[in-house]
Amino acid sequence: MTRDELYANMLRKRSFLCVGLDPDPSKMPMSLNGDLLAFNKAIIDATAPYAIAFKPNLAFYEAHGPAGYQAFEDTVRYIRKHHPDQFIIADAKRGDIGNTSKAYARSFFETLDVDALTVAPYMGEDSVTPFLGYDGKWVIVLALTSNKGSMDFQMIRDTEGTPLYEHVLRKAQQWGTPDNMMFVAGATRGEMLQDVRRIVPKHFLLVPGVGAQGGSLADVARYAMNSQCGIIVNSSRGIIHASNGEDWVDAARQKAAAMQSEMSQLVG
Repeated sequence: MTRDELYANMLRKRSFLCVGLDPDPSKMPMSLNGDLLAFNKAIIDATAPYAIAFKPNLAFYEAHGPAGYQAFEDTVRYIRKHHPDQFIIADAKRGDIGNTSKAYARSFFETLDVDALTVAPYMGEDSVTPFLGYDGKWVIVLALTSNKGSMDFQMIRDTEGTPLYEHVLRKAQQWGTPDNMMFVAGATRGEMLQDVRRIVPKHFLLVPGVGAQGGSLADVARYAMNSQCGIIVNSSRGIIHASNGEDWVDAARQKAAAMQSEMSQLVG
């Protein structure tokens, strides 16, 4: 999916919502007996009218072995067939030496045909650039994450007072463009999103941390939105596990609809 296609879909749906597909069997309705695919299909169908993207996190599938990974593959295929306008992000946080990254790239962009993949940049240029050779595909580089442990490295400052995450943003721009590279920037950082946007004014930002982690959608829009929206806001358990009772599908639909309603007032 190209940048123009993604932005056009945001305008059409008045939304920049990404639904994170991180199914936890302990929070799913007992009637499903832990069926990841059945759960995902129902969530996807219920929330697709309000979302522009889905983001399955590989860990929640790989934890179940071959059957879990099959559920991940089948989930991607289901979205492609039944909701082809959706932007599919594989949240796998890959990144390794060059030939290994090339194999990862083939796996996700050729075999699975997802639109985007999250990538960890710690190993540098040759671990990231193999993912950038696919037309219409995106690399999403971890920059400023929303977890507590992000303070351990991302906020370390050099002798001039510049934090590590800013170096990541500046360096990674030399590898990709606003048409094939996005950055992860956590919503729980609030005003720090303004600093991220200053460094990468044209790139899309994937913003986790809104909802269950306490990030404010209004703050995200205020500090991070650009002339082409420029943000994809992810909500996972706050939507998909809004309820584990008989109303679980309706609860997810209502949560997604409420977020889209707020977003519709913010999309330019």
